[in-house]
Amino acid sequence: MKKATALRRLLKKKDFLYMPVAYDALGGRLLQSLGFDCVYTGGFVTGASRCTSEPLLTMDEQLRVAGDVAAAIDIPLVVDGGAGFGEPLHVMRAVREIERAGAAGLHIEDQIYPKRAHYHKGIEHCIPREEMVTKIKAALAARTNPDFVIMARTDAMHTEGYAEGVLRANLYLEAGADIVMIFPDTMEDALRAPKEIKGQLAYTNSEGNRLRRPLFSTAEFAKVGYKFSTYPTALLCPVTQTIKRVVTSLLTTGVSGNDPEEMIPWRKEVEDLIGLEEMYKIESETVEH
Repeated sequence: MKKATALRRLLKKKDFLYMPVAYDALGGRLLQSLGFDCVYTGGFVTGASRCTSEPLLTMDEQLRVAGDVAAAIDIPLVVDGGAGFGEPLHVMRAVREIERAGAAGLHIEDQIYPKRAHYHKGIEHCIPREEMVTKIKAALAARTNPDFVIMARTDAMHTEGYAEGVLRANLYLEAGADIVMIFPDTMEDALRAPKEIKGQLAYTNSEGNRLRRPLFSTAEFAKVGYKFSTYPTALLCPVTQTIKRVVTSLLTTGVSGNDPEEMIPWRKEVEDLIGLEEMYKIESETVEH
């Protein structure tokens, strides 16, 4: 089954899709091995993993990560397409390239392009509704597989108010977007939105967000009415802290602080994820020792 078709089936079958974020191939493979149905490659984590900001990412950088992750997994991948990397023509190319990279879907947002770094502080700049509708229609026209999922994202709730965000979300769904991703600022707005937006909704469970946007459990998401959520910081930030702990131990004590016995199965787990045993088998059958 093609991954885009698999994603569409999941969106119809599942009450809620937990979509963890991978920023490299190993992370994607690990998430698949743990039983997740789909994976997401976000702009924040891709940017951070390259020591830059999401708004400064190029399409090529996001494509490389998306292609690496997609090639490493058998489950669907959804890619953050940012603001579509430009005007409608740029959006069309982005859709084609991301689809060619092996993704099952992407989302584009109604912010200006190029985005500005202060977007991360909640200072957002949304394009006119009509321009975003044109981008959505361009994205729909560009996909070669009709099952490839086109999501629209609106950032208008914070900058222009809840009502404007709802209006835009419904407008984007009417334009043909399969799903809309929203960013409500308060718990009240987050609970109201699924009742007022006439289509499937996506959320971003952004732990550590400085705007204090609401956070939900997976059970709460399904009950409230959201279809899926991404988790842009849930893995990246704890991984960074673990690296800090190990390196600090090396600097202060001369050892990593990891349990040597525990590291044996940990390393074997990584070797299994990358398929090292299969490589050994192939070499034993084809290479003279």
